[in-house]
Amino acid sequence: MIYTKDNKIIKEILDWVLHISIAFAIGLLIVTFVAQRTVVYNYSMEPTLYEGDNLITEKITPMLGIFKRGDIVTIKDASFSLSESGKTIIKRIVALENDVVNITNGKVYINGELINEGYIKGDFTMQVDPQYSKDFVVPEGCVYVLGDNRGAAIIDSRSIGPISTEKINSKAIMIIYPFSRFGILGR
Repeated sequence: MIYTKDNKIIKEILDWVLHISIAFAIGLLIVTFVAQRTVVYNYSMEPTLYEGDNLITEKITPMLGIFKRGDIVTIKDASFSLSESGKTIIKRIVALENDVVNITNGKVYINGELINEGYIKGDFTMQVDPQYSKDFVVPEGCVYVLGDNRGAAIIDSRSIGPISTEKINSKAIMIIYPFSRFGILGR
């Protein structure tokens, strides 16, 4: 076959298209199954996370069903009212399946033990719906989540009940912007 200048240009274009397609596919796989950038859009997790914070969230541990108390997770369609608009919320897991939750005198008890919540805004956690705040046993396949800003009227397990682990999309691992708050998220 004789290569002409036109054939070389076509070959070069096809080579670029192939490489761009591969890069796009790899990027899509990473965002779908591994990690992604997430932006915080409310104040329910202050003082840990602020509106406008950019996070890296990972998706592997939720896909494997690995959850720990203290994990900050994103939840898709947490309640019927949220599912109508497809909103995602971000909250902290405070109790796992079969744990007993009690919110008494402004404090959170898990399995009868007061939990240390040095990360919350204020020092009082109000009961919202007593059915989810008094001797509540977290069902199998669910977690109990709370926002860190307990003084605000926020949506969490106190008002909508336990969250199915199937609705958890990702786990927040670090703040990447603003740069002044850059760092790994701890407990």
